[in-house]
Amino acid sequence: MDELKTMRTFVKVVDEGSFAGAARALNVANSVVTRAVAELEESLKARLLNRTTRALSLTEVGAQYLERVRSILEEIDDANEQASAATGRIRGLLRVAAPQEFLTASLARLVPRFAERHPGLDIQLLLSSPQAAVPDDAADVTILVHGAEPLDGNFFATLLAHAEAVLCATPEYLGRHPKITRPEDLRQHTLLVPESAFERKVWLFRSQGRDGPDGTIALQPQRAAIGSANAAVLIGAARGHYGIAGTLSLNVADDLREGRLRRVLPDWAMSCFHIYAAWPSRQHLPRRTRAFVDFLVEHYGGAPRDPWLAGLAR
Repeated sequence: MDELKTMRTFVKVVDEGSFAGAARALNVANSVVTRAVAELEESLKARLLNRTTRALSLTEVGAQYLERVRSILEEIDDANEQASAATGRIRGLLRVAAPQEFLTASLARLVPRFAERHPGLDIQLLLSSPQAAVPDDAADVTILVHGAEPLDGNFFATLLAHAEAVLCATPEYLGRHPKITRPEDLRQHTLLVPESAFERKVWLFRSQGRDGPDGTIALQPQRAAIGSANAAVLIGAARGHYGIAGTLSLNVADDLREGRLRRVLPDWAMSCFHIYAAWPSRQHLPRRTRAFVDFLVEHYGGAPRDPWLAGLAR
């Protein structure tokens, strides 16, 4: 038995959530993956995975073993990386997790540029929870889209950028409906916002540069006839002239730049989200991880401002 190979196969099964998924990722037959895990369990005299017809889950022993094996494999990869450092090439597998919203709107188009710089690198993109506030255990780097409150946890993170919540609609929609000059005018319009926005009792609008008593205005949330937790669905409805989309700037940067959508109430600020690259606490950060984080900072600016509204991030 090739113990190192079976360890990698076991980790791949856990990451992919199934034997079939691991087989596809490794480009081998399902039977090869099944046999490798069975041989590993036999050699350890312990069951690592609970198998059902619907899903796989780690046993208590399997969870402990996975944590140690990941560390071992990462140390081996790091050693290989250092040995090849003289060539200046970065090799190995880089796992990047991000919420679907950020992955689709920005990261997926950016990663190929990084891959072109480092042709010896394999990059795996993973979906993480939109509400994630800590790095994904299965990823080397996780993109966190976080509110204004500080991050909390035993991990490292670096700020990439801010993303403002914006309101936008098509010129056709705005031309057919009442003019909007203040937040109160939104009551006469259809607002397309994610379901999570209704968790707040009121929406606050802050006037940029005002010191008067009406510098902050609160509105009660209003549901539209079309609702969804998926920002892309609501933006699509806005593109179809149905209403005003409320979303993060990164989701509509191209639409605003090219005039398909027009920003509503640009002088009034809503909420601001902080975008971080985060990774688990480790004594040694692999070169591939450091290179990718540096690449993200280079692209997004690494400053507390919104590069999408500034037209800098694409």
